[in-house]
Amino acid sequence: MNNQTKDLIQFGLLGVIALTVIYGTFIKSDPIPSRNPAMSSAQQQQPQQRQISDNQNPLQPSPDARNPMNPQQAQQPQQPPKPKGPPTQLSWEKMAHDFGKIKQESTHNKVFTFTNTGDNPLIIESAQGSCGCTVPEYPREPIPPGGTGEIKVEYKPGQQKGRQSKTVTIQANTNPPQTTLTITAEVEETT
Repeated sequence: MNNQTKDLIQFGLLGVIALTVIYGTFIKSDPIPSRNPAMSSAQQQQPQQRQISDNQNPLQPSPDARNPMNPQQAQQPQQPPKPKGPPTQLSWEKMAHDFGKIKQESTHNKVFTFTNTGDNPLIIESAQGSCGCTVPEYPREPIPPGGTGEIKVEYKPGQQKGRQSKTVTIQANTNPPQTTLTITAEVEETT
């Protein structure tokens, strides 16, 4: 390799380094993530990725990028979506159930019954189990004032064993907007 080729390679590498420094210092819109003691070091070291649409210049900040120099644009905590419809009240027949002693790889069902005791129709946005072993079903249509409904919960412990406690979180137009139902069981190992 002659000296001229080596000089061109060095010049090219210096150019790439200079562009990287300029991009990282002046153009990049994402602030440096602060150290969060709750995050593992592996999570903190992972680079943040940003989706770039086909018509967006990757060197220009996205319209929703926060300016790290503007303290008024501090990150707000993520709030759950506000439920649809005016608020109403719910009354539960029972909010917890203990299946007692059950076997692994079995299926158990519980129906939680509620009444809309408010003045507005009840709209359930979602019902979500705390793990894949707890699957809820909920009414998709509004429940009128005075009407009743059911949340059906199916629990399959699989290979879990010992004392288990699972939850189902319901998001609805109630105050507060989230309600938590609990199921428990003592899962015995099958022989």
